[in-house]
Amino acid sequence: MIRRAARAVTVAGLALLPLLGSGVGGAVASGGAPAPEASPAGPRLVLDWAQVEVGGWVGVGITGMPAGWDAVTVSSPALAAPVRLTPKRKGASDSRRFPESEGEDVRAGIAPGSYPVTATRAGHTVATTRLTVTAPAPALITRFVAGPKSGNLGSADSTPRVTVRPGSEVVVLLADHNPAREEDTLTVRSTAFREPLSISTDNSDDPGCKCDDGATVYAGHTTLRGDLPAGTYPLTVVSHQGKQTSTAQLSVGGRPVTHYGRWVISGGVAVALAGVLALVLRRLRLKRR
Repeated sequence: MIRRAARAVTVAGLALLPLLGSGVGGAVASGGAPAPEASPAGPRLVLDWAQVEVGGWVGVGITGMPAGWDAVTVSSPALAAPVRLTPKRKGASDSRRFPESEGEDVRAGIAPGSYPVTATRAGHTVATTRLTVTAPAPALITRFVAGPKSGNLGSADSTPRVTVRPGSEVVVLLADHNPAREEDTLTVRSTAFREPLSISTDNSDDPGCKCDDGATVYAGHTTLRGDLPAGTYPLTVVSHQGKQTSTAQLSVGGRPVTHYGRWVISGGVAVALAGVLALVLRRLRLKRR
């Protein structure tokens, strides 16, 4: 995804890893000698990032392949699954590469370190390189705010400057420049809420504030308890698989917002229907006379 690529660029930037060791990148025949069809330079594995986080992704490609090649398989203890590379066009010595190709998942359960990456063809190694895997970046939360659902969550209409009324609807927003992988929903807890609130990415409550460019935004709304005394109430969210705890303060005051229950609405509808029925019956009686 775009946000993962942006994070990888911040860590390392675009880089090509050179071959390690003499003759490692050359095509190898069954007897160990270079295959006759190999080019003088030999095949070379290319990774789009010099290093990548645990659980991240990396683009993989190969260049310098001999004429007539059809496919190679790239494998590594760092990759979640083997990668099959094919010529980017007929007769090409290069395979598809980033950004044309999709990135390959790096395993989430491995330790940081340097891992071998090997390309094989017909059971023979044709090229190798290494991938450096780093620890996941810590959270970089730049905003954790709440405010009236009708507001824009700017500095003047969100916590801690704004005071919201008991029983009112509020929007909660958290912006993280280093979100955890595959963590699209977070839970916000507060004694001011009737129940825990789920905030998520790509949520319609996201106001699209320009100050959040580049960050992953989690948003959602809820209704405050109507019996809250005036005061300040903490909001807490735990992210990054339990490793990051963020807090904000919500100021509550003023008269509670009145919410009419369903029974009131239902009663009003029943009264209206009864009035209509009475009017119809009256007209029928008049016609009979």
